[in-house]
Amino acid sequence: MSITATELKMNLSKYLMLAEKEDIYITRNGKVVAKLSNPYQDRVDMAKSLFGVLPQAMTLEQANEERLGRI
Repeated sequence: MSITATELKMNLSKYLMLAEKEDIYITRNGKVVAKLSNPYQDRVDMAKSLFGVLPQAMTLEQANEERLGRI
């Protein structure tokens, strides 16, 4: 998403919430001058990629026992 610096000033709280989910490029006179982003986005993406790795019927304890059994 790209917004002007004026738009950012007028609606800062809105764009802070949006920055949790996507990068926001701030422009001044048509040129990108800054980027507003979530510093933890890599962690969020990694956690989302792990969602569904364990079968729903398996508990965390069972998964841990299986992992330790392979060592």
